[in-house]
Formats: sequence, C-alpha cells, structure tokens
Amino acid sequence: MTCTLDFLPNLWHSGPMLTNVAVIVFDGVAPFELGVLCEAWGIDRTVHGVPLLEFAVCAPQAGQVATTMGFSLQVEHGLERAEDADLVCVPAVRRDQPMPAEVLEVLRASVDRGARVLSVCSGAFALGEAGLLDDRGCTTHWMYTEELQQRFPKARVVPEVLYVDEDPVITAAGSAAGLDACLHLWRKEYGGRVASMVARRMVVPPQREGGQAQYIARAVPDCSAETLGPLLVWITEHLAEDHSVEALARRAHMSARTFARRFRAETGATPHAWVTNQRVIAAEELLESSDASIEWIAAEVGFGNAATMRQHFARVRGISPQGYRQSFSGSTDRTA
Repeated sequence: MTCTLDFLPNLWHSGPMLTNVAVIVFDGVAPFELGVLCEAWGIDRTVHGVPLLEFAVCAPQAGQVATTMGFSLQVEHGLERAEDADLVCVPAVRRDQPMPAEVLEVLRASVDRGARVLSVCSGAFALGEAGLLDDRGCTTHWMYTEELQQRFPKARVVPEVLYVDEDPVITAAGSAAGLDACLHLWRKEYGGRVASMVARRMVVPPQREGGQAQYIARAVPDCSAETLGPLLVWITEHLAEDHSVEALARRAHMSARTFARRFRAETGATPHAWVTNQRVIAAEELLESSDASIEWIAAEVGFGNAATMRQHFARVRGISPQGYRQSFSGSTDRTA
C-alpha cells in the first residue's frame, strides 16, 4: 500500500501495461475533478515522447450529465466503453445521492477482470458502495474521511494522506492529490521520465508521495523570501550534500526545531521524507537514461552507497534499483 514511506508498495510493475482509460460520470459530477482526470490521461503528448492512451468519458446513458456547477456535459459513450479499460476512474461526486447501480456493477466487474479503479475526492464513496474498499486502505478529502469510515466500516480509511495505492484500488484526496495519484500511476507504468514529462506539461511538481499531509499551513512555495522555496530548489540541485535537519536549518538561518516545523507546514512532509523522495526521483532518471553503476548513482544523488540506495529505493518504490532499470530503461521508446 503506498501511503507513507513506512509502507511497502505492491510490486512496482506487474500486470498489463496501462493503455486504455475510461472515466465514469453521472449526475452530480464535479467538473474540476473530472478535468483533473482528463488532463492527466486524455491529452496527446506524443510529441514529447509520452505514450498516447485510449481515453474516453462515459456515463450510464450517453447524453447530458448534470454537474454540481449548474451546467451539463454532453457525453458520447455509455458504460460499455469502460468494459475494456485498464483503468476506470471516478471523479468527485455528490455524497448525498445514491450511486447508480449500473456504475457500481461496472466498478466491481473492472476489478474482477484485473483492471484498476481510481477515485478522486468524494469519488471514493462510489468505490465504497461498490464494496471495493472493504478490507482495503483508502482515503478521500480530509473533510470526508470520518464520514467515509462511518459509512463503510470495513474500509481502512487513512486520514489526511494524499493518496493510497492498494492495487488495484487507488483512492486520492482532493483535486491536486488526484494529479499526484495519476502521476504515481504514470511513473509506476512508464517510469520516471514519462511521469516527469506529463507533470512538466501540466506545470506541476513531478510527484508528491502519497503519505504527505493533505493540509499544509501555507500555499505551494513561490520562492519568495518568506517561504522555503529557494531552499527546496537548492536541495534538488545539490542532492549529494548533507541534508540533515541541522544542516538545512543552518542554511535557512533557523533553529532545527523551527525549521522542521516550518518545513512540514510548507511541504506537508518531513525534511527526511522529502529529500529521500527527491533522491529517488533523481536516481530513477539516471537508471533510465544511463548505464552508470548503482554505486555511482547512489553517490551522485546523495545516498552515499549502493546498499543505502537499495534500502530507500525499495521502501519508496517497492522495487530494487536494478529491477527498476530493467523495467524502464528505454521505456519511452517502446510505446511512443
């Protein structure tokens, strides 16, 4: 289950390649979260080496679907479009109305045949009604986690994290966390270079780890003097240096305690977890793009030695560096 760095994810790259995505909508769909899924999976980015996926939005009946914002969508496909999808997504929906029975059946059937399902925000309630959260870790927007647990007592609700990957069921919190979960799946299926390009096209960070807190005290750092933004940029450009809390606090001209508290408030993660994730991302890119030894890469990204890198890489990604290289070296060429 991918939700914090203390959990070991499922095997990183198992099952069929993700090539076909369907998003299910019905009356009461939230258009912004629907847009998140369309942006993540439905854009042609082949010019940048990103595989083009089959993508469609579908509804219980083709035709108009009412949104929560007072306008309607014209949907061309019925639910049969989801029958062959590798990934079936549910955006945020109204929680105070029954979920269509035919949608719940499609969600159950998708998991039964080996496909993944992914929800964003209150879309988790549709997965819960389908019985797909029973005995699984899951999450939703922090405002709804208690309600989710009460309505589906067999679910293992993890409050306040960005997303939980308990393959084949992935649940994400709010809008931005939905992008994080989608980028996580891009990385899981196609590797770091492709995921980073998708993120770059959307002008968002490459990926926040699922265990980061949903709620942070400040907005995303904008590199002004009042934020840690400049320090975060410096860290990513100097990963091989000492990034202990004490060393970073000195650079930020703060006490270690104040710095750790400020860092968590601005990023939603501890300094150690954030730096570790940046080092893993840098290692992924080198594993994909070079033939350098694991020992050299470990030193280059700041892990120090191959054994330490293997330990952290496996804990964050659920696969060894060598296994990752075998899966994703040259991955952009095989499907672009």
